[in-house]
Amino acid sequence: MQITRQADYATRAILYLARAGTGERIATSQVAKEQKIPPSFLAKIISQLSIAGLLHTSRGARGGISLSRAPEQITLLEVIEAIDGPIQLNMCVERNGACAHEENCPLQPVWGDAQDELVNRLRSTNFLQLSR
Repeated sequence: MQITRQADYATRAILYLARAGTGERIATSQVAKEQKIPPSFLAKIISQLSIAGLLHTSRGARGGISLSRAPEQITLLEVIEAIDGPIQLNMCVERNGACAHEENCPLQPVWGDAQDELVNRLRSTNFLQLSR
């Protein structure tokens, strides 16, 4: 499993803003340049993060982006799921009846436990921790 490049860019953009400080408005061009993210790609990412309630955006000469909450209130899981959707290691973990072998499959509990561990780790990691 590998997160998408878009999710990776999103986490780097949020981390950059977290390091800048709560309420600090940064030009998207600066984030793109500093984090080596293609500007057109970053615009799409910012839109998704804004819809998810993680960023505030403003246009104009004094425009830019800022975190909508304090860094300690934004988790790595939220950012990844805002871009990639819910984490799912295998279809059998989320949907009953998705697998014909579900009744006696020794793999399903392993996938479920691994997914739970990953989700819990991402949920317990916030951007204040990462920014230090």
